Amino acid sequence: MQGLASSSKLSLAVVVAAFLLGSAAAHGLRRVVSSSSDEPCIEMTLYYHDILYNGVNNTRNATSAAATKPTALSTTHWKNGTYFGTLVVFNDPMTVGKALPVAGEEPAARAQGFYFYDKQESYTSWFGFSIVFNSTAHKGTINLVGADLMDDRTRDLSVVGGTGDFFMARGVATLRLDASEGTVYFRLQMDIKLYECYV
Repeated sequence: MQGLASSSKLSLAVVVAAFLLGSAAAHGLRRVVSSSSDEPCIEMTLYYHDILYNGVNNTRNATSAAATKPTALSTTHWKNGTYFGTLVVFNDPMTVGKALPVAGEEPAARAQGFYFYDKQESYTSWFGFSIVFNSTAHKGTINLVGADLMDDRTRDLSVVGGTGDFFMARGVATLRLDASEGTVYFRLQMDIKLYECYV
């Protein structure tokens, strides 16, 4: 019985590998895997701008909003304001430089997804989002997930996939807080290094 289970697992692995290779070939791409963590196959720096809806006077400019209210647990037991349980949905502009796009100017990409505050004792959140490119420079998405340990100067999110120019990409995005204005605005510098690319 055990031999049958391992044989089935091996067969499934072969089918999945063949599917993925066939999918890349169908797109006319070849796989490039970096041989060193110092030499990514694609590297870029973007700035992520989050303008949280404050419920009062920034409706026109807000790019994110809380989709849940803080839980009773976070507001009664944890008075340190960690926002435990709050889910925020965003469609944030991402730029090549630090400045927000001026009216009528398109950002380099948009970060679309969510983060939620997942710890009661300190500020930490968990991100799941796509960087959506639709410009002359790039088309496609880069998909990221992971914990944002906000007390750390830098933190990493995993690049777990992509589409278009970033088809099936793998790598890491290193975040660092670049600017903030209270709880309504923050800008993150995001250094993205892809170590598995299809070109």
